[in-house]
Amino acid sequence: MELLFEKFKRKLGAVSLNFVRHPMEEIHWNNRLTGIKGARGIGKTTLLLQYIRKNLPTDESVLYVSLDDLWFSANTLVGLADSFTKYGGKYLFLDEVHKYPNWSAELKNIYDDYPELKVVFTGSSLLEIHNSRVDLSRRADIYNMQGLSFREYLNFVTGSDFSSYSLKDILTNHLDISKEITKQFRPLKYFASYLKEGYYPFFAEDTELYPTRLSEILNLILEFELPVLRGVDIKYTSKLKLLLIAISESAPFIPNVSKLSERTGLNRNTLVNYLHYLGEADILINIYKAAHGITRLQKPDKILIENSNLSWVLSQKEPDKGSIRETFFINQIGYRHLVNYPDKADYIVDGEYLFEVGGKNKTNKQLTDWNPNKKFIVSDDIEFGFKNKIPLWIMGFLY
Repeated sequence: MELLFEKFKRKLGAVSLNFVRHPMEEIHWNNRLTGIKGARGIGKTTLLLQYIRKNLPTDESVLYVSLDDLWFSANTLVGLADSFTKYGGKYLFLDEVHKYPNWSAELKNIYDDYPELKVVFTGSSLLEIHNSRVDLSRRADIYNMQGLSFREYLNFVTGSDFSSYSLKDILTNHLDISKEITKQFRPLKYFASYLKEGYYPFFAEDTELYPTRLSEILNLILEFELPVLRGVDIKYTSKLKLLLIAISESAPFIPNVSKLSERTGLNRNTLVNYLHYLGEADILINIYKAAHGITRLQKPDKILIENSNLSWVLSQKEPDKGSIRETFFINQIGYRHLVNYPDKADYIVDGEYLFEVGGKNKTNKQLTDWNPNKKFIVSDDIEFGFKNKIPLWIMGFLY
């Protein structure tokens, strides 16, 4: 275990506190068992090390380990917890738990047998984390960590310190908020770069390799995780890739399941299941009309790529601009709000607010029978809004 402490100290010494992501203040770190799930590359490891460096002592009561460490080829997770607590360990941080076999059952045993120990774990295999819920139900508080918001991206690249705003704040005070932000910089100058390569923090490491790393993440999910964890037939992997390309290059995608079934060679139920799995893996966002009672075999009413950076990697040509706009809007607002597909307008949020998303000339003439205080146009290519017309970029300040 001495070697694990040495590796931990080296990593802790290398982590920077110059930029800290928003979950730092939102996670209840004092829970006995806390999970942080999120896609690969969004900064979970950095978040753990930053929390330790900011808030915990530097003695041997604290340990961070990655579960892909070779140490675990000859040692168990439960054994680590036992030895750690016997020598005064209080805070155990476990990174990439999905890389350790039977991790959820051993975490359950650690929770039950070592009540003095606080454990925080992360997982990048979202499908694996979904599978763990039975073992960890009623024990773990699990948080979802999303990629960078536009606000976080701006803070990172400009050294600013902008705060987030609630949806209500933006809907009622967007003009004042826009004026305050634009005193310091022109947001549209940065917006296109964010949409293409600003969602995953590793964009700062090597911009040229950024698309390659995203492609590797996609291929790992499609070629390994979906077959192993969801039983997706490997022979359909190439067809799922073609489906994702079609979605990224199309106008906001309203699926015709019969036609998609013909194109992919999948029967209806299998196709809808696969769309559901792609949603679980944070590759797709599936939007439904019904707010409640959604079943796995219910087809989505609208489909978008999970974030705009993935759309750019998937597309063999420039992604559809309308789809990119809606992807950004749903990705940012859907992090904390329920989004559904209404009979009129593009989206309804929390069952209350109607939104149309488009360019600067977008109107909402079709929303004449809706409460005028609860219908909004979200427009791209504008710095400032007017009344119920809101700049698209400002929706990136919700978290």
